[in-house]
Amino acid sequence: MIKTDILIIGAGPTGLFTVFEAGLLKLKTHLIDALPQPGGQCSEIYPKKPIYDIPAFPEILAGDLVNNLMEQIKPFQPGFTLGERAETLEKLDDGTFIVTTNKGTKHHAPVVAIAGGLGSFEPRKPPISNIADFEDKGVSYFIKDPEVYRDKKVVIAGGGDSALDWAIYLAEVAAEVALVHRRAEFRGALDSVERVSELAKLGKIEMITNAEVVGLRGEDRLEQVVIRHKDEARGEEFKEVDDFIPLFGLSPKLGPIGNWGLEIEKNAIKVDNSYDYQTNIPGVYAIGDVNTYKGKLKLILSGFHEAAIMCQSAYNRIFPDKKYVLKYTTVGGVTGFDGSKKEAKKEVVQSIGV
Repeated sequence: MIKTDILIIGAGPTGLFTVFEAGLLKLKTHLIDALPQPGGQCSEIYPKKPIYDIPAFPEILAGDLVNNLMEQIKPFQPGFTLGERAETLEKLDDGTFIVTTNKGTKHHAPVVAIAGGLGSFEPRKPPISNIADFEDKGVSYFIKDPEVYRDKKVVIAGGGDSALDWAIYLAEVAAEVALVHRRAEFRGALDSVERVSELAKLGKIEMITNAEVVGLRGEDRLEQVVIRHKDEARGEEFKEVDDFIPLFGLSPKLGPIGNWGLEIEKNAIKVDNSYDYQTNIPGVYAIGDVNTYKGKLKLILSGFHEAAIMCQSAYNRIFPDKKYVLKYTTVGGVTGFDGSKKEAKKEVVQSIGV
């Protein structure tokens, strides 16, 4: 059983910043996310796309924003349960909660903060009739550990940043990498497209464009993919593989959270007001894009604000007999759970005798 002060559902930017705000209040945090790495959409869908509305950053890449947030929260030593989806919520007699994931991992906390963005992300699967038969048997929709593919024959399908970036990475790990895309043009960052082209010329990546993977073959495990070319003269190609990784993006869904007894409005969690972003279940909060209230703006900076307000309310719930006096970081500094300390240099005032 994993125990913490605030259990955060969702490790996107809002969830990550919640760790920092909770840490200032000396509250421990643990995050659950269905994705295999922190960052939510910023990491999985558009890590190389610029964001222009983050205060003090005229422009910052989504992936760099996540890296900065991870660096900012490092002193507060958050725990992570990644690659698992929050499945059930149980409220105990003492008012605390147990959240269990789809893999059976249990988490216990007095406060639950749902920061799931647009919900849990489900992979968009290609329309291959028997693909479910090979899931975890050669077919994967996420790459959790690249070393799994060392010296393997890998086929990646997709034309976005994820497909390009992983093709580049695995070119130095796998024995063979083929990138299959239904068009000749790619939707990813220009530098990634150019790098894939370079690796293709060097023979490290086989680029198969204007084609799709339409079939899978194998006995107990994947052995072949069937590739159909748009050029009818080329027809179908049967390629020997160890692993097939379709990377067609993610589809956001509220998922099991929708069955927790929360008040839902247009696929978002309704909070009682913007005072503390608490849901209709006391002790359960919703912050970021996953919530809705009058005047709601689905912006990252709004999620940051909601995280700060929510943590203050959570502190009062956990410690009802204590009064917290807000101290600005410019005054009190930042003290991490790891013993680190950041603070402004003290001014030295000297008396001058007359």
